[in-house]
Amino acid sequence: MDERIDYRVNDGVAQVVLNRADKRNALDWHSFKAIVAVQKAIAKDKRVRVVILSGAGEDFCSGLDVKSVMGKPKQALRLLAKWWPGRANLAQRVSTGWRALPVPVIAVLHGRTWGGGLQIALGADFRIAARDTDLSIMEGKWGLIPDMGGSLALRELMAADHALWLAMTAERLGAEKAAELGLVTEVCDDPMARARTMADTLMDCSPDALAAVKGLFRRHNLPGSGRLLAAETWRQCKVLMGRNQRIATARALGKERDYEPRRGW
Repeated sequence: MDERIDYRVNDGVAQVVLNRADKRNALDWHSFKAIVAVQKAIAKDKRVRVVILSGAGEDFCSGLDVKSVMGKPKQALRLLAKWWPGRANLAQRVSTGWRALPVPVIAVLHGRTWGGGLQIALGADFRIAARDTDLSIMEGKWGLIPDMGGSLALRELMAADHALWLAMTAERLGAEKAAELGLVTEVCDDPMARARTMADTLMDCSPDALAAVKGLFRRHNLPGSGRLLAAETWRQCKVLMGRNQRIATARALGKERDYEPRRGW
């Protein structure tokens, strides 16, 4: 496995740790590949009964490593590329891949959980947040849309008006407010301890029953998921081709720029 991910299995519990602490676990090209590789390994390993997903250092994940990814346009395009519109691309799979696993996934959140980091967490079945967790759909700050598959979970978890506001404004939320809105499952002083207690409870359940229940909830309660994934990618590509996205980036970096009139949508 790539050093960006610490992956180990102990007594049926897979511990997956985002391991770029010096970069606040920001996602570069290799991070996307490493996360998907771990998801594939878990899917093949029938010893795994529960997954606990966390981040090393001060933050769960601060989002996209913008300088690394956007500095290499070909890599950015490869993140969005897909063979079939309704299938998840590499950017989306770091979120949707957790949903597809036939085992429960518990995300342990702390510190910055922004942008792509929040999208990854939304792929988990449960999100246990420390009180210092700072959450944001940060893509809006850069004139982008959330395009990593997290929209699938957003429409399950939150009222549409709240989800729209957060996606449009990139507003930052504390853990308690996020729990109030349904974005996180629970807030506690020691989220890792709580996750381990939950894992112990789940280990007492039939793995086949857990897989069947998860499949029922994840695959059959939301028609049109493929269309949503296709729309995410198409709309993001259109946004990226417009000048207003570059203006938004400049504004986020503190430069004075006026937006141009909205393009036709």
